[in-house]
Amino acid sequence: MRQVTITFERDDDSWWVASAKELAGCHSQGRSISQARQRFLEALGLFVDQPDKVTLVEDIRLPASARRVVDASARAKADADEAARRAQTSTVEAARLLSRDLAMSVRDVSELLGLSHQRVQQLLRPTRMRGQPPR
Repeated sequence: MRQVTITFERDDDSWWVASAKELAGCHSQGRSISQARQRFLEALGLFVDQPDKVTLVEDIRLPASARRVVDASARAKADADEAARRAQTSTVEAARLLSRDLAMSVRDVSELLGLSHQRVQQLLRPTRMRGQPPR
């Protein structure tokens, strides 16, 4: 499978220009990154026989200050996603302990955890492996 790097850069008129060094002459542009990407994919079909077999790697060029804040935002989002996963795991463990080990009602568990009783019921359901039919 062939790999092509698409470089996106803004021109003086604030259009995004998409190009690939590996494919001389294959470039496109658009008002948005998405539009430039879509137009580049259309142009790609004119340069390679099987464009769906090409692995595309995107390189979006930004000024250093913009790259720093975009990267910081991505890191913060990843940290928040990880914290949300930990919170979910902790909440499930707490719901199971309160319900099963301490024999609390679903409504009491929901009040202690600040969740609806419906959500607590969902958390207490046994987990299934993917592809297994419901019991």
